[in-house]
Amino acid sequence: MFELEESTNFGANIKVIGVGGGGSNAVNTMIEGGLTGVEFVIANTDRQALESNRSDGKIQLGRELTKGLGAGANPDIGKRAAIESYNDIVSQLEGADMVFVTAGMGGGTGTGGAPVVAKIAKELGALTIGVVTKPFMFEGKKRKRHADLGIQELKESV
Repeated sequence: MFELEESTNFGANIKVIGVGGGGSNAVNTMIEGGLTGVEFVIANTDRQALESNRSDGKIQLGRELTKGLGAGANPDIGKRAAIESYNDIVSQLEGADMVFVTAGMGGGTGTGGAPVVAKIAKELGALTIGVVTKPFMFEGKKRKRHADLGIQELKESV
């Protein structure tokens, strides 16, 4: 005789998505630290960085726009790349109850792409939380200005 055992997960479906180099590094650190109970996804315009990341979920942002070569520290390219990859982002985030969007602000992909990703997560009905880093002072005023604008845009979507 045998018994059927039903396993039901009543917990929230939580996803952490790292956008850009800084966000992808944060996700790698969480994976290496043994964080469990969440699904990890990374989204980047840099194809090489995607390939070397430990996350199972990967989205190459702006495949046509950037050709896998990154956003060149240009937030507008990061934003356009994320918009181009809308369907890929939706397919990775669908079903999530809560989405943590993590990114390093001041560069291109994280600064421009994180607000787009957060907006999509929110549209899908997920509680959306942004966790970002700001550039160090020695990285310059331009990078700080980009970061401030990116954070302001992200705040509108979380």
